[in-house]
Amino acid sequence: MPVRPPQTPPLPSGAALSSLLGGLSAATFMRRYWQRKPLLIRQAVPDAGNIIDRDALFDLAARDDIDSRLITQRRGTWSLDDGPFERDELPSLRSKHWSLLVQGVNLHHEATHALMNRFRFIPDARLDDVMFSYASDGGGVGPHFDSYDVFLLQTHGKRHWRIGAQRDLSLREGLPLKILDRFVPTDEWVLEPGDMLYLPPHIAHDGVAIGECMTCSVGFRAPLAGEMIGQFFFDLAERAGEMPGAARRLRDPGREPTRHPARLPEDLVDTTEAWLRSVSWKREDIAQFIGRYLSEPKPTVVFDGPRRPLDEAAFLARARRNGVSVDPRTALLYDTRCFYINGEVKKLPRESRQTLARLADQKGLEGKDFVTLLAGSPVTLLLHEWYCAGWIRVA
Repeated sequence: MPVRPPQTPPLPSGAALSSLLGGLSAATFMRRYWQRKPLLIRQAVPDAGNIIDRDALFDLAARDDIDSRLITQRRGTWSLDDGPFERDELPSLRSKHWSLLVQGVNLHHEATHALMNRFRFIPDARLDDVMFSYASDGGGVGPHFDSYDVFLLQTHGKRHWRIGAQRDLSLREGLPLKILDRFVPTDEWVLEPGDMLYLPPHIAHDGVAIGECMTCSVGFRAPLAGEMIGQFFFDLAERAGEMPGAARRLRDPGREPTRHPARLPEDLVDTTEAWLRSVSWKREDIAQFIGRYLSEPKPTVVFDGPRRPLDEAAFLARARRNGVSVDPRTALLYDTRCFYINGEVKKLPRESRQTLARLADQKGLEGKDFVTLLAGSPVTLLLHEWYCAGWIRVA
């Protein structure tokens, strides 16, 4: 079972961000470095070694609801295997040149969830997940580039990083990994526990373990335009039956006999074009699509409600004492009109929105937030529904 997160993780403060970003304010970092140039931050997270240990990471890699990969290099040959992996399926700790990658650790591990919250000066809609990489001596994944921003935090041991802002991003053929064919590094550093390296998209990099080490990667969502457009029209198509004129069917009375049966009729193209031109959408439709799309849970996430759920009155009484927290696997976003949770959209009266916005921003509510909530109110009913679904928790 996932570990319960802190009830109300605070948003990162100015002092905490200053340490995380090497003395820079969030505004300065975003203006000077975000998607512009790399930044090396020594002792960004001094307590990084306390986040997770090797055994806990190996336990997560053995679960079938968590994505994991094993990468090995032998005499210049790379291999890639997908998990889950029992401990005896992994190479010996004495073996060199292998790496274990465990994805989405923040969804299942309290301290990693708390680490990701330190990066919430960037919108949740852009945050993706935290991946941990364990590597034996010489282990790595080869020189490569990412299409998204990434913070690389060293948590155990040392890793030698080389980076380069090269234009040639061609890949070596015939490999199970996306490894650059001609990597030309321009800078290099050795990172120790607590050190962190920020890289914008497409900055080539190669990290090699010096002895046994662990590194975590805080990654960000960067969907392709084609992906978003395609998903929007798929979403639109699912609701096509609600559109005016959607029940029209193709008709062609008075059609002349054809001498070319395989030829596509021009009038069929004309009719279809007219139908497509009649389709329209508003900004609200786009916002609701984005909210649903970006709050959709990871494919491996399955929510289980409490075994013996409290009824609404008992839930409210417990929440008034202890508050509630958002499950780490839950994605909760909002805009001026709606709330989006795990791929669903909810509209609420204006007077209810402030409470739920606080829940989304703080990842929880304190007991005092429930003092003014009444049984049967829209917010209470909705929070109880989310609690029964396992989306939020009450202590």
